[in-house]
Amino acid sequence: MSDDRSSRPGAGRIPASPAPLAQDRSSDGLRDLPAGNDPMIAEVSAVIGGSAGAHALIGRQRFMTPLRVLLLLAVVFLSFGWFAKAGCIQQAPNGPDGALGLDWSGSRQYVAMCYSDTVPLYGAERLDEGAFPYKKSWEEVATDGAVQVRYMEYPVLSGLYQYGSMVVAKMWNSAPWLPQALPVVIYFDVVVIGLALAWLVTVWATAISAGRRIWDAALVAGSPLVIVHGFTNFDALATAFAACGILAWGRKRPVLAGVLLGLGGATKLYPLLLLGPLLVLCWRAGKMREWGTTACATLAAWLAVNLPIALLYPSGWYEFFRLNSARGADPDSIYNVVTSFTGWKGFDGTLYPGDKPLFLNAITLVLFVVVCVAIAYVTMNAPTRPRLAQLGFLVVAGFLLTNKVWSPQYSLWLVPLAVLALPHRRLLLAWMAIDAAVWFPRMYYYLGVADKGVPEQWFTSAVVVRDLAVIGLCALVVRQIYRPSEDLVRRGGVDDPVGGVLDGAPDVHRGTPMPHRSKAPVPTV
Repeated sequence: MSDDRSSRPGAGRIPASPAPLAQDRSSDGLRDLPAGNDPMIAEVSAVIGGSAGAHALIGRQRFMTPLRVLLLLAVVFLSFGWFAKAGCIQQAPNGPDGALGLDWSGSRQYVAMCYSDTVPLYGAERLDEGAFPYKKSWEEVATDGAVQVRYMEYPVLSGLYQYGSMVVAKMWNSAPWLPQALPVVIYFDVVVIGLALAWLVTVWATAISAGRRIWDAALVAGSPLVIVHGFTNFDALATAFAACGILAWGRKRPVLAGVLLGLGGATKLYPLLLLGPLLVLCWRAGKMREWGTTACATLAAWLAVNLPIALLYPSGWYEFFRLNSARGADPDSIYNVVTSFTGWKGFDGTLYPGDKPLFLNAITLVLFVVVCVAIAYVTMNAPTRPRLAQLGFLVVAGFLLTNKVWSPQYSLWLVPLAVLALPHRRLLLAWMAIDAAVWFPRMYYYLGVADKGVPEQWFTSAVVVRDLAVIGLCALVVRQIYRPSEDLVRRGGVDDPVGGVLDGAPDVHRGTPMPHRSKAPVPTV
């Protein structure tokens, strides 16, 4: 995004409101106007009359505020996401005596690319039986013939969300005056409503956290990944907790931030990773008391949710951890990509029934620790203390790149962090489009070559492109950490909009800054 306005009316000036801006808490009171400094947005804005003029009164609209526009945009894209999955809840008279059932004939879930974990999990997790997660067990026969006792495989809040959605769906089915469908279809729609609300909360929290750059959150509201993966699994719940946790920290509420991160960790583990960046930043700024408060609140919230289930149903509670330690390299992982192109057998070689990939588990842990140490080194030696969102993005991206599992919907974790860390709209939109496009070869790879699918290498090649795009974003974040003059968020003397007690705080501990050459801001995208 170029900052050159010399050829536009009102050049060199950012329009300011004659009254306080709605939802704008930036220190300078000026709102970023994307159509005035981004050629791509300027072209798009021509559809609705073009960018704001030199005499525009910014912040005077009482109803269609930026936040409400963003939420409306998110609703539109979430609707697209529902239609993208709707093919997998089609009904047909394919049951006994012509009874209605799900129509997945002809591998519809792959051909229509509408697959969502929500639909098969309704039966696989015994939710159709009204079973309480973590208490109900069943036996499952693996492809090698081994019999394994299974339980709900998700963290506690994700499992309870599925259970609650099932209860609501069964209540709906029991009311004859309401429109009826298959129980799994009603269940899917109930799940979708909750996930949509969670993503709206994610958009809201990110928009508020963005401060004067509130329009950057449009990339969260209108991300292509929302269409493809908003309803693939339950990850929108975790992004809501993480985004609200970051917002709470930015509003200097460390206890609330910790509670939200702890609840997020009880939904999906990734929000807990944000404690790492906070630790290093607080150490450099001498704010360890605040970090300790947040960490204790995180632990307390996580225990409050997990401890009752762990005590009542220890085997069911442990299933999530057992399954993740026992599973091999996911199709999206870099380890499977290497196997796909080279035929490599992996770090553990051939595994037999009951074996765990011990070496793979150790390697992924070591690589992630190395990434975290490198990020800590950058944090301590950067000329200016990095922003929280920058480090949060680097840590989560490093975790996904080095982990043995990168389920497709995990990419949603990166969206709010990337928007706050690196608000270069065209670059982020390109990455999101690439990441979303991986879904197409994935589905047709699962379809199988014999059924007119694509070879595995088509899919793994797309994964490589996706990984390179994420690595490129990480490199740009590191570059801007060492060259803060190129950081768009820091323009106008801003330090860290979500830094909370870190915002503007002096350094107490600091390493030896790496030598770098100051350069004037360059045109960016």
